[in-house]
Amino acid sequence: MKDLLCMNNDFPPRAHCLVRWYGLREFVVIAPAAHSDAVLSESKCNLLLSSVSIALGNTGCQVPLFVQILHKWRRMYVGECQGPGVRTDFEMVHLRKVPNQYTHLSGLLDIFKSKIGCPLTPLPPVSIAIRFTYVLQDWQQYFWPQQPPDIDALVGGEVGGLEFGKLPFGACEDPISELHLATTWPHLTEGIIVDNDVYSDLDPIQAPHWSVRVRKADNPQCLLGDFVTEFFKICRRKESTDEILGRSTFEEEGREMADITHALSKLTEPTPVPIHKLSVSNMVHTAKKKIRKHRGAEESPLNNDVLNTILLFLFPDAASEKPLEGTTSADNSNLPSDSEDYNLYNQFKSAPSDSLTYKLALCLCMINFYHGGLKGVAHLWQEFVLEMRFRWENNFLIPGLASGAPDLRCCLLHQKLQMLNCCIERKKARDEGKKISTSDTITSTRPGDAGKIGDQLGPDHLKDAEKGELGKSWDSWSDSEEEFFECLSDTEELKGNGQESSKKGGPKDMANLKPEGRLYQHGKLTLLHNGEPLYIPVTQEPAPMTEDLLEEQSEVLAKLGTSAEGAHLRARMQSACLLSDMESFKAANPGCLLEDFVRWYSPRDYIEEEVTDDKGNVVLKGELSARMKIPSNMWVEAWETAKPIPARRQRRLFDDTREAEKVLHYLAIQKPADLARHLLPCVIHAAVLKVKEEESLENISSVKKIIRQIISHSSKVLHFPNPEDKKLEEIIHQIISVEAIIARARSLKAKFGTEKCEQEEEREDLERFVSCLLEQPEVLVTGAGRGHAGKIIHKLFVNAQRLTESSDEAAAMAPPEEELKRTGCPEERRQNSLSDFPLPAGRELILRTTVSRPAPYSKALPQRMYSVLTKEDFRLAGAFSSDTSFF
Repeated sequence: MKDLLCMNNDFPPRAHCLVRWYGLREFVVIAPAAHSDAVLSESKCNLLLSSVSIALGNTGCQVPLFVQILHKWRRMYVGECQGPGVRTDFEMVHLRKVPNQYTHLSGLLDIFKSKIGCPLTPLPPVSIAIRFTYVLQDWQQYFWPQQPPDIDALVGGEVGGLEFGKLPFGACEDPISELHLATTWPHLTEGIIVDNDVYSDLDPIQAPHWSVRVRKADNPQCLLGDFVTEFFKICRRKESTDEILGRSTFEEEGREMADITHALSKLTEPTPVPIHKLSVSNMVHTAKKKIRKHRGAEESPLNNDVLNTILLFLFPDAASEKPLEGTTSADNSNLPSDSEDYNLYNQFKSAPSDSLTYKLALCLCMINFYHGGLKGVAHLWQEFVLEMRFRWENNFLIPGLASGAPDLRCCLLHQKLQMLNCCIERKKARDEGKKISTSDTITSTRPGDAGKIGDQLGPDHLKDAEKGELGKSWDSWSDSEEEFFECLSDTEELKGNGQESSKKGGPKDMANLKPEGRLYQHGKLTLLHNGEPLYIPVTQEPAPMTEDLLEEQSEVLAKLGTSAEGAHLRARMQSACLLSDMESFKAANPGCLLEDFVRWYSPRDYIEEEVTDDKGNVVLKGELSARMKIPSNMWVEAWETAKPIPARRQRRLFDDTREAEKVLHYLAIQKPADLARHLLPCVIHAAVLKVKEEESLENISSVKKIIRQIISHSSKVLHFPNPEDKKLEEIIHQIISVEAIIARARSLKAKFGTEKCEQEEEREDLERFVSCLLEQPEVLVTGAGRGHAGKIIHKLFVNAQRLTESSDEAAAMAPPEEELKRTGCPEERRQNSLSDFPLPAGRELILRTTVSRPAPYSKALPQRMYSVLTKEDFRLAGAFSSDTSFF
C-alpha cells in the first residue's frame, strides 16, 4: 500500500517493467516456460487468477502475485495482492491505436474516476506525476570531431595526421546516436494545470525536473579496434609468402638463364663480391627485380613510395651514407625506458616500444589495413628478410635492438633478430681483427667484444701483432666447426711444450710456455706453485640462445635419461664452456694448478683455514671443497684434458655463421599467419599504450579500471606459447570497448562544448555532467532548463527543430538569427518556446488518490493508475484496492 502511494520511485531509470508501472518493490511473477505455452484464452487466464486468489488466501501471503498472459512481447500481466481485510487488483490495457480522448490528462482523469466508481460525490483530489520524453536524433554532423584517415597522405609519412608507427584512434561514426530528455512534473494536483485536446500548460522549459540519458550506437566502427581485428584475422590464414606473391621470390637471380657450361668457370674464376652503399634504393632493388621478373612492375602489392617510407622508418641508418655505430635506434616513443608503460613488454612478452620488432608490427598492421592487405604484408616481410640477409653479409648491425644476448622476456621473433645481431657483431669483430693485424696501430672497435678487448689489453698481444701472427690466429676462427687449424709456429710450440709436459705431468715444464691471452692481473692473487701473479684470461663468451634453442637443448638433455652413462654425457655437453675457460686460463697462467683455476672461477670451492705450522706461526692453508674431491669429478677430468690454448685459437663455442644462417632460414619460412602470431603481442601492447595515452587526456575512472583488467588479462594469456584464439578475441573486444567509451566521452564533450566554457566553475560542472552521462543510466540536470547544461540541451533541440522546419518549409522560413531576435508578448514567446521542442516521443502519467471502496463506509485505500503513450503503443496499468471486511 505504501509503495502504491510512494512518489520516490515514480520514473526509475532502470527497473523491471512492473516496478515502472506499479511502483512496487517486491512481487512474484508466474510466466510460461516457453513462448509456445503463452496463456492466450480468457478462460485459462481466469482459471489462473482464481487459483492465485485461493493460494494467496490459503497461505496468508501479502506479496503481490502476477501472471503473464498473452504473447511475451506484449508484456501483459494481471495480478492480485491480499492483506488483512484488503485486496488490490492489478489490471492492464494494451492498445496499438490510442483513442483520441485519452492522449491528454483530462481524458485519463475521466477513465481513472470512472474506474474507481466512488460513491462519494466530492472525490478527494487526485495527485498527478507527469513525464514527457523528447528524443534528439539529429546531432548535426559538425558535432562529431573524428576525421577519417586520409590514406593518400601516408606516403608523406602521415595518415590523416597519423605518423608511421602510431596507431589510429577514435570512432568513424558518432558513437552517441540519440539524446533523450525527460521533463518531469513530480507533484501536481488536479485542477492546477490544464491539459486537454485544445490547450496544454505543460511547457518542457518550465518543468521543474530535467533528466537526460544518451543512447549509444551499437558497435560503432572504431579505428583502433578495426586495425587490431584485421591484423588478428591474418593469424587464421594458411598461405605461405611464396603462395601469396606468386613464384618463389627467394630464388637466385638469373637462375633461369644459368647454363650448365658456365658451372666450372664460376667455380674457378674469382668473382668480387659487390658491397653496395647502404641506401633504401639498394635495399629494395633485389626484391623488386625478382617481383618484376615474375609479374609486371605495376602489379607489385606495395607501391615504391610507401615501401621506401616504411623501410626508412624501420631502418633510419639507411638514410645516411655510413650506418650508425650504435645498435639501439633513437627512441621514437617518448617513454623513458624505466617507466611502467615502457616495461609492459615484460608482462605481454612483446618487445620494447622503441625496438625494430615493435615498429615492424605497427607497419605490418598499417600495410594490412590501408595498403594491399595480406599481399602487402607478405611483400613487406619478404623485403625485411632480404634486408636482414643484406646486413648479415655486409656486417651492418640491425638498428633498434638492444645489444647483448637475446632477451627471453621478449617475443621469439625479437629474440631471433637479437641473435642475428649477435652473429653480425661477432663476424664484424672477426673481420676487423683481421684488418688490425695488417696495421701497426691497434684501436678498440666495439666495446661489446670482450675477446678483442682482452687481446688488446694483454701485453703479449703487441708482440703477436709485431710478428704478424695475430692475423693468422683470427683466420683460425674457421666457418666450420669441424676443421681445427692452428698456425704452424703455434702448433710446433704446442708439440714442443704442451704435449710433452702433459706426458711428463709436471707443471714446471708447463711454466716454460709463453703466456698468451691475458686480460689483466687478478688483484693480489698469485699462483700456488710458483708465486707468479694470477692473470684473468680472455675467455670466449658463452653462446647466446633464444628460447626455442634452450627448449631444444633441454629436451636433448632430458632424453639422455638418468643412467650413469647418460648423466656423464649430459655433464660433458654442459661443460663445453668450462673446458674453454680452463684452456684460456692455462694459456694465460703457465704452470698453474686446478686450485688456481678454482680460486678465480669458483672461489667458494676453495676453502682456506688458518693453521699453526711447526714454528708456531699462523698461516693460511687452502684446499679444494668436498665436491671438487669427488672421484671422477667433471672439473678434474676437464682440467686434465684442457690444453693451454688462448681463446682466439680455440674452437668457437658460438658458430655465428651457422647460427645466422639458421635465423635467416627461420625468418624466410615464416608464413604471414606465423608472423602475425609472433607480432600480435606487440600490436596488443601498442593498442594498450594508445588507449592509456588517449584516456589520460579524458581522465575517465571507469576506463582506468578496465585498462588495468586488460593488462592483467593479457599478461596471463600472452605468456603461453600459443594462446587460444578465443582468449585473444576477448582482449581485443576489451580494447574496442574502451576505445568506444573514450570516443563517447569525446563526442559528448564536443556536443556540450566543455572546451568553450570560459568560466572554470561552469566547465567543471559540465565535465562532471558528461562523465555522469557515460556511467549512469540517467542523469539529473541541475537547474533543469535554466541550468548551464539545460540551456545547451535546449539549444541543441532548437537547432534540430530549425533544421527540420527549414527542410520542410525552406521557402517560408525566416533565418534563425532573425527568429531568435524576434520578441513579442509573453504568450507569443511561450508558444515559440513550445515549438523549440518536437512532439514528445513518450508521455507518462501517474494518477493517485485514496478512496473508500467499494462502499462509502469502507476503509480509505490507495488507488493508482499509470499511463504510457508512445508512437505505436498505449498502455494503462491500474492498481485498484477494495475493502474486503466492510463492503
